[in-house]
Amino acid sequence: MELKIGIKTTPMHVSYEDIRRVWQEADEMPEIADAWLWDHMMPLAGDRGGDLLEGWTTLAALAAQTSRLRMGLLVTSNRFRAPAVLGKMATTVDVISGGRLIMGLGVGGTVQPPGAGGIPGENPGVMEYTAYGIPLISPREGIARLVETVTILRRMWAEESFDFEGPFTTLVGNRNSPKPVQAAGPPLLIGAWGDRMLRVVAEHADIWNIPGPPHNSVESLAERSRVLDAQCAAVGRDPGEVVRSVQLIVADDGADEARETIAELVGVGFRHVVVGSRRMYQEDGMKWLLEEVVRPGYEVGAG
Repeated sequence: MELKIGIKTTPMHVSYEDIRRVWQEADEMPEIADAWLWDHMMPLAGDRGGDLLEGWTTLAALAAQTSRLRMGLLVTSNRFRAPAVLGKMATTVDVISGGRLIMGLGVGGTVQPPGAGGIPGENPGVMEYTAYGIPLISPREGIARLVETVTILRRMWAEESFDFEGPFTTLVGNRNSPKPVQAAGPPLLIGAWGDRMLRVVAEHADIWNIPGPPHNSVESLAERSRVLDAQCAAVGRDPGEVVRSVQLIVADDGADEARETIAELVGVGFRHVVVGSRRMYQEDGMKWLLEEVVRPGYEVGAG
């Protein structure tokens, strides 16, 4: 399976104009396969009162102003929107983009211990979810809600009309027209770390995504990938059917380290690397990223 490299423009403390420019520059660079936003309502670092754009509305705007890039959110919080509303939103973006959406999805706000998922310190979502009136829930409930959403999305993208009665959602006469441009619906990417979520990935996802360095080491990612292999075996699925995807933060002067890390990630089976760097917003930043990180990344991937 060939390596693909994308970019992530975290819309935190950055203007829409800068994000749009980066996406449009990336759209003209065939080596960059996809572009991503995130799904938060408040900054998680720096000034907590600083600027931050909502992910799905920004994604729709960027879908209309690009022509080639695949796109999505790494990852959509399943706590922010009712499942069927999310299904309609995702369908709309897929139509606007001409069939370029990848449906990135995660559990969202759950009660987590400090340092969960490789993110240091207390759960940064507590302040955000409290500010927007959304309660944190247990991981068990969060996973159950995620599975319910996946079921609803798949049915909305495939069926003309249906009713649904689940533990959290009731739908009567749901209709979703037009359907997504992609015949089977957008590919489903699930962000996951823990064993129970990796079981959900094995059962439902086309792509598995996880934060990489500096949050999680390559060795820890390889161990999680082996757990996913075991979960796929447990449900009777070929592990090779699930694309291994990772996010990589690149420092302004970190191109050498990024190239080495991409080579290590490829060596342990990752075939999709999403790089993010604040340097992208600087003059010639995208040219730097392309020449110093992306193209060399493909060279190590081919090797």
